This record gives sequence, C-alpha cells and structure tokens, in this order.
Amino acid sequence: MREEPGVDDLQQWLERLKRAWPDRGFPERLVLADGALAEAARFMADKEWRRVLLVADENTREAAGRSLESDLPAGGVSVSVTLVRPNPAGDVVADEASVVQVLLDLQRHGADALVAVGSGTLHDIARYAAFTAGKPFVSVPTAPSVDGFTSKGAPLIIRGEKITVPAVGPVALFADPGVLLRAPRRLAAAGFGDMLGKATSLFDWRVGHLIDGEPIDEEVAGMTQRALARCIRLAEDVGRGTAAGIIGLMRSLLESGFAMLIFGQSHPASGAEHHLSHYWEMDFIRSGRRQLLHGAKVGVACGMVADLYHEIGRNVPAIAPLLAGLPTGERIRELLRKAGAPATPGELGIGEDLVRRGLAEAHRVRPNRTTLLKLKNEGRLGT
Repeated sequence: MREEPGVDDLQQWLERLKRAWPDRGFPERLVLADGALAEAARFMADKEWRRVLLVADENTREAAGRSLESDLPAGGVSVSVTLVRPNPAGDVVADEASVVQVLLDLQRHGADALVAVGSGTLHDIARYAAFTAGKPFVSVPTAPSVDGFTSKGAPLIIRGEKITVPAVGPVALFADPGVLLRAPRRLAAAGFGDMLGKATSLFDWRVGHLIDGEPIDEEVAGMTQRALARCIRLAEDVGRGTAAGIIGLMRSLLESGFAMLIFGQSHPASGAEHHLSHYWEMDFIRSGRRQLLHGAKVGVACGMVADLYHEIGRNVPAIAPLLAGLPTGERIRELLRKAGAPATPGELGIGEDLVRRGLAEAHRVRPNRTTLLKLKNEGRLGT
C-alpha cells in the first residue's frame, strides 16, 4: 500500500485499499477530475434513486449545487434543496438546529439519499442526518479545506460543547478541480493548515503509544506522513492557488481521511493541535463570536504546540530523541505563510488569555487521548 496515487488512478488506489482493508467502509467511487459533477449525476441515476436532498449553503449551492440541480433530472432523479441556515452569529455550524433542519426536510421530501455540497461543516451535518435516517449520502467537496470528507464520525456542537458522534461515510465522493480552484483562497489555506497539523498529531500518536500503550499502525502512519510531506513540498503552490497545489492538497486531504478510516480512530490526524483548536472553537461559541476556519485554527495551534514540545524536550532529556522529526514552531509558521494561511493567534483574533487557558486546559477536550500536552499538564513528565 505504499504507492502514491496520482489524480488519474485514485479509483484504482481505492480498490487496492478495499482489498487490503475490506471492512472499513470505503466509498464505492472516488473521482478527483474534470467532469466530476456530471459523474456524480450519473452515479446517482445508476443507483436508481428517485429523489435526493441536496444539502448546501448559499455559497456552495452556487459553486456546485446548481450544476447538480441541472444535471440530475436528466437521469430521472428529482432534487430538493436544503440551504442550511446560519446561526445568530452568521455562521453555518454543525449544531442541533442544523441537523434537525436537514432531518425535517429529508422526511418532508421522502428523499432516498443526501448530497453534501460544501466543505467540512455541511458534510458533518449531512453525514449525521444520513446516519440517523438510515440513508446514504454522496460527498461533493467545494474546497480543499478539511480532511474529514470520508469520515464516519461527525463533530457536532451540542449545547455549546463539541463532541464527535458516530455517523456514516459517503458512498461516493466527486471533487471537480475547477470547483476547487474557484474556491476562496483562504479555504485552501485552511486545508493546508489542517494537513500541517499532522506534524504534531503523528508525534502525539507515537507519544501515546510509548507512554500509555495506545495502538499504532506504522503503515497508516506512513500514509499520513507521505501526505504531509507532499503538502509541505506544495506550500508555495497552495499559496499561489495553482492547479498543482490545489489538486495535490485535495489528494493529501483524502489520503489523510482514508488513513483515519483504516485505523478506525483519529490518532493519525488529530492530536494536541486539534484539541487546542476545538477549545478555541467552543470558547468562541459560548461568547457569540463568529467562527474561524477549522484548518486555520489547527495550523496556528500546530506551531504553538511545536514550540511547546521543543521546549519540553530541552527540559526533559528523555523526550528529546522523539523530537528529531518534529518541525520547529518557526518552521511551521514559515510554511503557513507560504501557503497564505494565518500563522499566529493574533492573526486569528485570539487573545493572550485564551491562548494561556487553551494550553492549560485543551487536553480535557479528549480526556481519553494521550498527548505530550496532556502529560505535561497532568505532571506526568519526569525531569
């Protein structure tokens, strides 16, 4: 499974993954190519679905939804549209209200399946609604912004707290490079930040394995590391918005998502940097502030966590050898800037008090996950 897939052979690569790990719930189809939206319409017609519910917001409907609305009826598939309403702060969020809105429309229209047209939040809403209703869903990403398109878990905001609940992965994914290239540049920068976070998440995964015996899979870790390395090579291309940068980023995000799917948990792609991001997100929700892009927070948090971990390594000699492959915080920030992403908390509007509280408390977001941040905050590091 060490082959690195190209755009033209992603489906063949997916078939190899299915043969190697036949029980992981991989999608049936994976298309990252021009004409993907037309392929999506043909796929749904071949499924003989009579009616689908397209889940989008105002922007993603224009980016890709209307094309599907035009193409699907020719194959005998009628389309209803749910435009997920923003919350009082003006954000579309994966919360109780959004999920119920989709479920009510799903029941009202009697849809056979859902189509998630958008990026991470809309996918989380659709995947949990599909899971709850026992319906399949199709993924149509409109920006290379997150690595969770194929996830079987949905991070939801429930009464102001972020929790991940069981959901369902897409039966197919169709991403058109033309759509991805037209997405706002900040969304690609966020996707780069989400991928760069694998630098600290892979480190935390090894720490959890060595210190607390958490399971690890070296083949999965290698898959994630190669996806991360590709993104690092393409940092400037992502920043310029070139086809090579955007397509390479999307491919890496998909590979990272499959790595989590194979392992069955988020260890390969989520460590202290994600816990810190989630902590900030919940604070923003409680205070009624507009949300920040997930990957933008993860990238900034990755630089902060890398700074802290290298500082720990200087003070705890036993940790130092483990840090050899972890980039410094300054290197992380350099890469973020090349990709056009924010690099510091101040650029995100995150103040010093929230930074301090996050570093002291973020490990509680996932109390069952071992990270070096958790070991430090619980006083479990020797000197």
